[in-house]
Amino acid sequence: MRPFALAMAATLTLTTAALVPTAASAHVTAPPRDPTATGYGGAVTTVDPTATAVGLDVLRRGGNAVDAAIATAATLGVTEPFSAGIGGGGFFVYYDAAHRRVHTIDGRESGPATMTEDIFVDPADGLPYDFQEARVSGLSAGTPGTLATWEAAADRWGTRSLAGLLRPAAAVADRGFAVDATFRQQIADNAAAFGQFDATSALYLPGGAPPAVGSIQRNPDLADTYRLIARRGTGVFYTGPVGADLVRTVRRPPVSAHPIGAWPYPIRPGDLRLSDLAGYRPRFPAPTRSGYRGLDVYGMSTPSSGGTAVGEALNILEGTDLSRVSTTQALHRYAEATALSFADRNRYVGAYTPRSVLHKLISDSWAARRACQIDPAHALTKPVPPGDINASGCTPAAVGGPVEDGQSTTNLTVADRWGNVVEYTLTIEQTGGNAMVVPGRGFLLNNEMTDFNFTGTQGTAPDPNLPGPGKRPRSSMSPTIVLKDGRPFLALGSPGGATIITTVLQMLINRVDLGMTLPEAMAAPRASQRNTAGIQAEPAFHTRYGPGLTELGHSFGPDVAELGAATAIEFRPGGSLIATAEPVRRGGGAAAVVRPRGLTP
Repeated sequence: MRPFALAMAATLTLTTAALVPTAASAHVTAPPRDPTATGYGGAVTTVDPTATAVGLDVLRRGGNAVDAAIATAATLGVTEPFSAGIGGGGFFVYYDAAHRRVHTIDGRESGPATMTEDIFVDPADGLPYDFQEARVSGLSAGTPGTLATWEAAADRWGTRSLAGLLRPAAAVADRGFAVDATFRQQIADNAAAFGQFDATSALYLPGGAPPAVGSIQRNPDLADTYRLIARRGTGVFYTGPVGADLVRTVRRPPVSAHPIGAWPYPIRPGDLRLSDLAGYRPRFPAPTRSGYRGLDVYGMSTPSSGGTAVGEALNILEGTDLSRVSTTQALHRYAEATALSFADRNRYVGAYTPRSVLHKLISDSWAARRACQIDPAHALTKPVPPGDINASGCTPAAVGGPVEDGQSTTNLTVADRWGNVVEYTLTIEQTGGNAMVVPGRGFLLNNEMTDFNFTGTQGTAPDPNLPGPGKRPRSSMSPTIVLKDGRPFLALGSPGGATIITTVLQMLINRVDLGMTLPEAMAAPRASQRNTAGIQAEPAFHTRYGPGLTELGHSFGPDVAELGAATAIEFRPGGSLIATAEPVRRGGGAAAVVRPRGLTP
């Protein structure tokens, strides 16, 4: 490690200790939870105030956006363990200000080398497993890519060692943080699954029940794991003792002899091997790029479908000046565009989709062929078929259907004083992953393999998202950086499974087309049309816009309390930044800037 990095590591560890209590403390003073911050010198925004404070401290002490993003993500692995952590994966998008280039890292989890197409089909009856049966099992866990992502980002673009960037999160894990209502509810929602495993129960079901709001949640095993990785490198995870424990957990799920609560399914072993971990490598695909009203929208390529689906929908919408039509008409076109792009995504986009197909899907010519199906006066009947990529005109293909994927993730947005930007979405898939904490290591495993389709969904056409050996499942994660004249204008992303795509798209439309400020675009009620019979909407959206959309032929499914938990930064003339997080969703997020407005820039 470089001498300066060693000094910084010690400084960050000491500084972060002030964010959390000592072991003897009865209370914790949490950092502020402000959803919007305006100022200069860099910014961090996440769903969690402790993670935001850690990242901000890195920026204030001279670290760049990559350094801060890694330290923030590691802290989210402590404070948001049911959404992300070193047992999972994600997608990292980076704008390099010195070279004005956007880079990406694919840190998506990969399947075992022995994975077969029918892994989620019960051999007893030939039917796919119920989702929860597949999820809470060793079958659902893929090789994690998060640590490899952090290491690659730090080596390529960071200024601090990975070891130093892990130590603040280890301090948080050791000393603890105050349980809030969201954290407790996520445990309560998973209590039956968590209760099947002693290591998970010991950490998250003290006394057999979720921890009380306001109690201090500590994770000394995770602190030790972070410190072990800091001392000895990521090899302890991918080829060493941590990886061996991970593989043992997958292959022999540590089911409790005295479970808390009943679980209706057998807990099946998986076939992940240490050789799968040893062979894992992050990928560095070129980002997707779409032009939209003079802006350049960069996103994530496969195995994520986010960049392609967002780009296609934007191209479809670009043919209409949404600022000059009624709000109802703008939302009608938004819903139609997302239904069409989801039809194409489900039919064509998977880990191995050829680049020629991806380029076609986000081309203006393809968008014109899809946009011609939109009738301003009448909604299309859902689900719509995908476009026929081998035909011309408006002719749709004859197959296709809706597909869903996981609902939980977390997202962070970071910018530094030099103009570098990181947009990073990371996950363990379902809230709580596969419910197995690796004994003695303190982190939950992912259930990312359930993002594969269990059986074919595209009729007689090939399904691009069936399981396969070493394959990475399709994702909807959509970390997005928007440039204006080659410089950052917006960076944004969100959790929410397949609704990530619509959340990111709706926020872009709100800000670019509908005249909202970034905080207004963040707070506005959301709806998601993913080529299903009914629009999924938050109650406020349904109440405000439902009547007008219903008149056009749209229908609504049952309302959901919230969609997404986004973070975003806007880059203003003169170097100022607006950092935003959710004011309410998922308990509200936390945004912060290095020098708040009013201080000398």
